[in-house]
Amino acid sequence: MSSSGGEMSNGQLIQQVALLRWLSSQTEEDRRMLAAVTGVQVGRELLNRLTGQDKVETYKRECILSIADFVQKNPRASQNQINAEVEKNVVVFAARVRALESTSMF
Repeated sequence: MSSSGGEMSNGQLIQQVALLRWLSSQTEEDRRMLAAVTGVQVGRELLNRLTGQDKVETYKRECILSIADFVQKNPRASQNQINAEVEKNVVVFAARVRALESTSMF
């Protein structure tokens, strides 16, 4: 997964380093390293897609940002109002995760 700035993830960077090594040397050892790193990347991505873990992380981030946005826009909100907003967002997050789990292959 890339960061918001378009940089490579650590896994992508390691894969590119392995590819660069193999391209420059074309040794069997570097080919095996590239195959192993690529296999890990593909496996991680498949697991992520099958389990929806990347979506859960997105939902969690959206939940936190929504709460932070409420607090920022309502600096005089009472603790009860903040608690209600947190509860509302957590309920939405939980519903989204449950919906994701019902469509998951596991």
